Amino acid sequence: MAAAALPCGAQAKGPANDARQAALTLEQQGRNAEAEAAWALVAKAKPASPEAWAHMGLLEARQERYKEAVPLYRKALALGPAIPSLQLNLGLALFKSGELKAALEVFSPLLKSEPGNQQLTTLMGMAHYGLAEYAEAAPYLKEAADRDPQSLTLRLALAHSYLWSKQFQKVMDVYHEILQLDPDSAPANMLAGEALDELRDSEGSTNMFRAAVKANPKEPNAHFGLGYLLWAQKKYPEAAPEFQAELDNDPGHIQALLYLGDSEIQMNHLDAARPLLEKAVQLNPKLGLGHLDLGVIYSENGQTGEALRELTLAEKFTPEDVNVHWRLGRLYRTMGRKEEAKAEFDKASKLNKAADDDLYKKIANGQARPPQTQVPAASPEVK
Repeated sequence: MAAAALPCGAQAKGPANDARQAALTLEQQGRNAEAEAAWALVAKAKPASPEAWAHMGLLEARQERYKEAVPLYRKALALGPAIPSLQLNLGLALFKSGELKAALEVFSPLLKSEPGNQQLTTLMGMAHYGLAEYAEAAPYLKEAADRDPQSLTLRLALAHSYLWSKQFQKVMDVYHEILQLDPDSAPANMLAGEALDELRDSEGSTNMFRAAVKANPKEPNAHFGLGYLLWAQKKYPEAAPEFQAELDNDPGHIQALLYLGDSEIQMNHLDAARPLLEKAVQLNPKLGLGHLDLGVIYSENGQTGEALRELTLAEKFTPEDVNVHWRLGRLYRTMGRKEEAKAEFDKASKLNKAADDDLYKKIANGQARPPQTQVPAASPEVK
């Protein structure tokens, strides 16, 4: 946010100019708090002058107090809308304070008046990206990346935008560009893995995540992504070490805890699974799979009350999960609660029938596809 853009022209001599010069000197010396106090005195003496308000906004921004800078820039703009770069400084303050929609409202007309401006093009793309408007972000990021052939950051953001707006082939195109810049890019391999997974290439996707892990064993979510793909393929003995490796890198990774616990259950290691799942639901009480798995463990151990509590929570958080209703039905039956058992089995049956009907409709419309495997670790949800 360049101070040079702010007006510093000659002023009439006198006390007001002396105060202004003192404020400028303090600002140039980096004495931000003193400079801001000095500009406040200038603003008090000349409240209709935009210069002091603009400099106070600049000083707030320099100290990363962007929210405080915004009203000062707006005040300066109201008094002097023609000041060069003041609109851009306001947009940057809005962007850095997380007010992305408001930032777009500033950047958009600026870009129309300066088509081809690399900074504004990038800011437009990143603002849409931050708002999860990935289809809107992609064209701006593509234009910015084309103008900056060496930027890995822009290409990674562009590839994510393509991925999350379901333009999977374009992800692969950007992936190849990234490899030319960084042949061992773990994030790029993960992106390509997700795109191939969406394209129903399980083997290719798994290989890409293996490459990511090899390139950087410490890359966040790389082990989890590989583990999840293996878990989805029911390769639990292979998946479990990957989830554990993710936990070694990040002990607080809730999804890794959850799926490691589930993998242990699938391998009938109930005692190993229990502490993992209990920790996972403690960290996030809304994990339906965690409560379901704990219900299974308690049922197997004859802890009927605890099992009922966990399965009821699983039903609350994942009411569309057939397994939850089936497990609840079995539990109610062992408790002699026949009517409740029948109600749960009926729910499971209806959910299965609804899934079958949906599949038949897709087949009839030529839309049927194999079951999809998603990798939540690298998605906007985890995000």
